[in-house]
Amino acid sequence: MHLDYFEVDVFATTAFSGNPLAVIAGADELSTEQMQRIANWINFSETTFLLRPTTADADYRVRIFTPHEEFAFAGHPTLGTARVFCELTGHTGDLVQECGVGLVDIKEEREVFSFATPALYKSGPLSAAELSESAAALGIDEAEIYDAAWADNGPGWRLVQLRDAAAVRTLQPNNARGIKVGVVGLESPQRAGQPLYEIRAFTPGFEDPVTGSLNGAAAQFMRKRGLVPASYTARQGSQLGRNGLVHITDDGANVWVGGNVHVRVRGSLEV
Repeated sequence: MHLDYFEVDVFATTAFSGNPLAVIAGADELSTEQMQRIANWINFSETTFLLRPTTADADYRVRIFTPHEEFAFAGHPTLGTARVFCELTGHTGDLVQECGVGLVDIKEEREVFSFATPALYKSGPLSAAELSESAAALGIDEAEIYDAAWADNGPGWRLVQLRDAAAVRTLQPNNARGIKVGVVGLESPQRAGQPLYEIRAFTPGFEDPVTGSLNGAAAQFMRKRGLVPASYTARQGSQLGRNGLVHITDDGANVWVGGNVHVRVRGSLEV
């Protein structure tokens, strides 16, 4: 069996500067075990499988795998898969994606794909033990944490706010705790037209270059606290040699997370 195979650069500002994603189309006949084995072999942070929807309300269905587990939702896989679906079908304009969290709205404007951030599975403050565990995973003292909360919209993120963006950039975590921690810090001073904050995403074993799900949850967190305007950009990936730029828009009904998406590889996967 040969399946259409794509490698996509999500949130990129220049070639090979975003978060890569593998997309395998027409994968309806693959089993869960096959999908997980393929994702482990490709070894990107995520691999997606483009499937026929199970509801007439969706344009397509997607399953999202890391090398080790399946996610109900993730951001850069959502945008990359939408880009591939549009290439395969010629579709333009708004889309509805079916995935593990249900239906997710997607829009495309001037080559920027955006998704409406799903509701959080888990929110609210971290417990004292969770805060201590998060600080230990990041290799910092609890006193360096300005604010923190659960920000779980699928992958299981905790979110920690530090003093500023410089503190975020200098982190050298040792995540032996096996947890997923996102870290955000506002730029100081802030400059017109430039990203308002730096964000990093640490998972067990690696740092995710540019993370749509975390950026959506972080935007909700920052907006709730009145720290950012309704429309702005954020930066992620600078410490990994990437230059990810994330567009955030709060239209009053949804927080939209978007970025440029480019197909870099087109081919065939033999299964």
